[in-house]
Amino acid sequence: MPEPAIIPLPADHPCKDCKVRPASFCRRLNPETLIDMRSIGKMTVLDAGQPLFFEGDSVERVFMVSAGALKLYSLLGDGRRQVTGFMFPGDFLGISIEDEHAFSAEALERVELWAFSRKQFGEFCERNPRVERELFHLAAHELAAAQQQMVLLGRKNAAERLASFLLNLLCRRERLTGKDERQVDLPMNRLDIADYLGLTKETVSRMIAQLRDRKLIRLVSQNSVEILDRDMLSDLAAGFGEE
Repeated sequence: MPEPAIIPLPADHPCKDCKVRPASFCRRLNPETLIDMRSIGKMTVLDAGQPLFFEGDSVERVFMVSAGALKLYSLLGDGRRQVTGFMFPGDFLGISIEDEHAFSAEALERVELWAFSRKQFGEFCERNPRVERELFHLAAHELAAAQQQMVLLGRKNAAERLASFLLNLLCRRERLTGKDERQVDLPMNRLDIADYLGLTKETVSRMIAQLRDRKLIRLVSQNSVEILDRDMLSDLAAGFGEE
C-alpha cells in the first residue's frame, strides 16, 4: 500500500498549520517525530542581502527554509560568480559530508529558517530512521536537479534555458500550494538569473521580452510573471520551439 503524500496531524499540533510542510522533507514524519525535531530547532530570520553562510565557512548548522528565498553561489578563481541554485520554502540546506560549506548562501528577501545544530540534527536522524530515508530521497532529487542543470547549461539555447527556469519555479510553487498555478514570483534579480543560466543580464532581459511578445508569459511586475501558455513554454524548454 503506498504511503500517504503527507501524514495528517492532530488539530492541536504546532505544525498543523505549517504552509511549507507539503513541500518539505518532514511531510511524512509522524507527529511525535516532528515535536522532537522542533525541540532541537530555532527560528532564524535574515533580511534581504544578508548572508546565511559563506563558502569555506565551517558547517555548524543545517537549515530548513520556512519563508522567503535565498541564492546559492560560488566565486571562481578569477572573481566571476556562478549562481548554483535558489532555495525556497520547504527546501533543506547545509547537509554536507565535508566540514566546510562548498558555496555561499544569501537572502534574496526576508527569509525565515529553522536552524539546527549539525551535531544535534545528526543525533536526531539516528533516533529516527524515517528522517534518514526522507533526506535520502531529498538528496536523490537534488542530484537529478544538478544533472538537469548540466544539460541546461551545456545544450540549451538562451530561450530554452529561460523557459526551463520559469517552468521549474512554477512546479516548485505547485508543490507548495498543491494546486495548479499560473503565476511565479522572481525574488532574484536579472543578474542572478543570468549567473544561474550562464547568460548575460542583457540576454535574460531580451529573452523575457521575447517570451512576452510571443504571448507565452505576461509580466505582472518586475518580480512576478504569469504563464499564459504552459504547453508552448514546455515545448520551447524541450527544444521544440523557435528562439
